[in-house]
Amino acid sequence: MGDTLEKNDLAILIESKNPIIVIESHEESRVTELLTKVAIKLKKPLFGWHLTEGLRRVEMTDSHFAPLDNTQKPDDCLKHIKRMERPGIYVLYDFHPFLDEHHPEQVRLVKDIALQFQKYHQTLIFVSHKLKLPEEIRRFSAKFELRLPSHAELEKLIHAEATRWALGNQGQKVRTDKTTMQRLVQNLTGLTLSDAQQIIRNLIYDDGAITDCEMDKVNRARYELLDVNGAVHYEYETAHFADVGGMQVLKNWLERRRKIFLDDRDLGLDKPKGIMLVGVQGGGKSLAAKAVAGMWGVPLLRLDFGALYSKWHGESENNLRESLKLAEMMAPCVLWLDEIEKGISTGDNDGGTSKRVLGTMLTFMQENKLPIFIVATANDISALPPELVRKGRLDEIFFVDLPDHDSRQEIMRIHLSKRKQQAEQFDLEALAKACEGFSGAEIEQVIIAGLYAAHYDDNPLCDETLLKEIAATSPLSKVMAEKMQVLRDWADGRAVLAN
Repeated sequence: MGDTLEKNDLAILIESKNPIIVIESHEESRVTELLTKVAIKLKKPLFGWHLTEGLRRVEMTDSHFAPLDNTQKPDDCLKHIKRMERPGIYVLYDFHPFLDEHHPEQVRLVKDIALQFQKYHQTLIFVSHKLKLPEEIRRFSAKFELRLPSHAELEKLIHAEATRWALGNQGQKVRTDKTTMQRLVQNLTGLTLSDAQQIIRNLIYDDGAITDCEMDKVNRARYELLDVNGAVHYEYETAHFADVGGMQVLKNWLERRRKIFLDDRDLGLDKPKGIMLVGVQGGGKSLAAKAVAGMWGVPLLRLDFGALYSKWHGESENNLRESLKLAEMMAPCVLWLDEIEKGISTGDNDGGTSKRVLGTMLTFMQENKLPIFIVATANDISALPPELVRKGRLDEIFFVDLPDHDSRQEIMRIHLSKRKQQAEQFDLEALAKACEGFSGAEIEQVIIAGLYAAHYDDNPLCDETLLKEIAATSPLSKVMAEKMQVLRDWADGRAVLAN
């Protein structure tokens, strides 16, 4: 059914009298097969050109048509098509290096063929992994995108590869479970059929199993296959909420929304849009952002505002649109906007670039329907425009304050255990009391400093050493007491306490 629709859509595009059609794809064989079917359906001859072969007829028969003489060079091929004056479909593979300002003759020949379309009905189809047409021929063109496989097709592909593996392994069945299969299908969404097939084969042929712990490997491969360079980075290390001390209110809030976010059925409920985490530096906002992705088992993408901005007019907004497009292809995912106040403001000292970036981001947040959960973190809420923090853009604003007594004990336990210390051997009650006013990051640094001191003295880490390090530390709650009080005053009545 899907192949038929794709064939019909391409046939309509050709019959709509578009002189030039652009198909950006790595799946050259699939494109050729589709074009052959379309040519037969439309009863038009199909010619294909490769730099290594030249121009030749493409047929669905066993006969082999030799390349036409003197058509291997790009300009010779275009001159030949122009002279032929014969209706047909002409597919030019990997022609993108010959359509720039350094090849004016090729560009002019393409335009000549397009201008004589009404007379000779010659359709040029450019097939490349990426192609940007010069302005003078872009107006004659249309773009066609190969349809990505549906969930049902991905499931069918997994079963086919599992069957293939079983035939080569004495009938053994691939080890997996229904939940893992559903996650795999979800994580393969947005990939081409051939890319998805390669990932599935790598999973199965590695050990004859598809396991939940391999999903992160799938997401990494998926991100790399998308071949993206720019302002969005895949975060390979995502924490679990077991690594986050306190924030119980936030944890409960996220747990109640996890199933809805990951369920691709229409349940009559809007999917969660995202949250903003506001609070003191070192309070655990970044760790919490990572933990959301780890808790929900989805990829985490971090938007790098530093890489977003460009000195060229309009380029920053385009960079943002490309970054958001990647997030759409990776959905379901978490999109982390770290220290958002540094990337989005409403000042006029940059020629209005930040305002345009803000407008692009707000439009996306308002109109996005895909499972992309935004986690924005901010230290200085006063620097954020009011239209970004109003309800409706995001689901909730959480205020991450300094950890309370119980949370400080939990943070102590987590970081001691991480560093191979027996937490139960320490007086966590006394240590938590001593470090009142410390952030999570400052508590971690106390333990690290204590370990260095103990190692230097050639002694095991003990309460006394940690208490000395606590006494020697001036926490931000003292150094920046006024700023922190301003932040608390703002959060009062405007945000939900994360703990």
